[in-house]
Amino acid sequence: MPQMSPVNRIFIILALLPFLGCGKKSANMEKSQAQTITEGYYQEAHRPRFHFSPPAKWMNDPNGMFFYEGEYHLFYQYYPDDVVWGPMHWGHAVSTDLIHWDHLPIALYPDSMGYIFSGSAVVDHKNTSGLAPEGQSPLIAIFTYHDPEGEKAGRNDYQYQGIAYSLDKGRTWTKYKGNPVVPNPGLKDFRDPKVFWYEKDQHWVMIFARGDRVQIYNSPNLIDWVLTGEFGETYGGHGGVWECPDLFELAIDGNPENKKWVMLLSINPGGPNKGSATQYFVGDFDGKTFISDNPGDVSLWLDYGTDNYAGVTWSDVPASDGRRLFIGWMSNWLYANRVPTDPWRSAMTIPRTLQLVSTEAGVRIKTEPVAELGLIRGEEKNIPPQTISGAMPITKDSGNLAELVLSFDTKGTTATEFGVELTNGKGEKVRIGYEKAGNRFYIDRRQSGRNDFSEEFAGIHYAPHSGETTTLSLHLLVDVASVELFAQEGLVVMTEIFFPSEPFTQMNLYSEGGEAVFTGGKATELKGVW
Repeated sequence: MPQMSPVNRIFIILALLPFLGCGKKSANMEKSQAQTITEGYYQEAHRPRFHFSPPAKWMNDPNGMFFYEGEYHLFYQYYPDDVVWGPMHWGHAVSTDLIHWDHLPIALYPDSMGYIFSGSAVVDHKNTSGLAPEGQSPLIAIFTYHDPEGEKAGRNDYQYQGIAYSLDKGRTWTKYKGNPVVPNPGLKDFRDPKVFWYEKDQHWVMIFARGDRVQIYNSPNLIDWVLTGEFGETYGGHGGVWECPDLFELAIDGNPENKKWVMLLSINPGGPNKGSATQYFVGDFDGKTFISDNPGDVSLWLDYGTDNYAGVTWSDVPASDGRRLFIGWMSNWLYANRVPTDPWRSAMTIPRTLQLVSTEAGVRIKTEPVAELGLIRGEEKNIPPQTISGAMPITKDSGNLAELVLSFDTKGTTATEFGVELTNGKGEKVRIGYEKAGNRFYIDRRQSGRNDFSEEFAGIHYAPHSGETTTLSLHLLVDVASVELFAQEGLVVMTEIFFPSEPFTQMNLYSEGGEAVFTGGKATELKGVW
């Protein structure tokens, strides 16, 4: 029998998915004919091993995330016919632990009203919509319809908000016959609704992007909506269109008696290192309008790397859990359509928890990987304190899935820069470090391997460090083709992708221009989930 091509193998796998599952379930399957068919599945060059990515074809924004009856649902912008952006659908996956994912059939397809753009989903616990039989709670997806014919005709009203509902744990969805529930009043870029229940006044809130600002609507039933507020005209960055807003309340320093509201707002272009990025605002919300504590000309960035965009949070996470859980699209519109992957394109960040903490600069978001990452931690290696001069190996020929927790003392350090580098036998490398003179972190992927697909890809990207402490902490997650940096206990975050011509198999501590005082750390193997 001739050898099966990767593309044909993917099509067979997709046909078998309802029977095989994937992630955690397929990893535990006994050796069988079905498992033989899937050899090589999720093993392609640059395919992430513990991050979520679609089985095949194009993916972008995460959509409609909610928790229901033991499952975390993740929907995403999906084009099943090519590895570049096209008519948008909602892809769908579920997980019981945020780490291992099972792919489900496409949830929402384009129809005569348009493509299915980004949005959110909630559990209508009180059946306010009346879309479920008495005594049941429907799942409601809220999304933007995008009419391509209206756009081609030069109209402004080609985007409007629709809903769909599910009565079977999200496995099938029925579009509401009365769509759109929020018609377009003649505004361009009118999209990406995020909906939540406002307990104090017992009504639903919808926030969505309107050009370079957001609008806020209220509803008693998820169907009839009234405009109550607008935010953003004189706040934050305006280098590009605003997208994918989110709005939620968090305790400051874990104190439930001291809370603030947080608004996430993605912008493209206009990020701190070019292209796509997500800014945030901290302030107050009364159920109708949002007031920011940020000075109007100050932009706070959730992630300074080039590859965390359109991220939003899960709804309906149980109060007993209490976390605000986030995930983002790990790419950038500067080059997303051209990155060298096949037969799939794009991945998501690791799911993260968001907290509010007090700092010298004010109240800020602190970001950490979810605790469930512990499910895939393997062998741990302690790295003893030492002085670093040049390059010092910390792992070698140990694969390219790892978690690093490192600490340096800047007071005794004479080096101009220091950090950790990923390397391979071809001399390619990615550096994740700290520049002392500029008091800033950076990721340098100029020599990371394949970068000829875009003039915007190669470069050094920076994130400011505003702290006064002499202790510098770096927490890194390294997958096959990405790194996520959580510096200073998660107050500074950078996410970046790369495409080495052969896998990075060695990690070094390094210093330039002098010696760096390394005060200890550990390197932990991470196991693939596919």
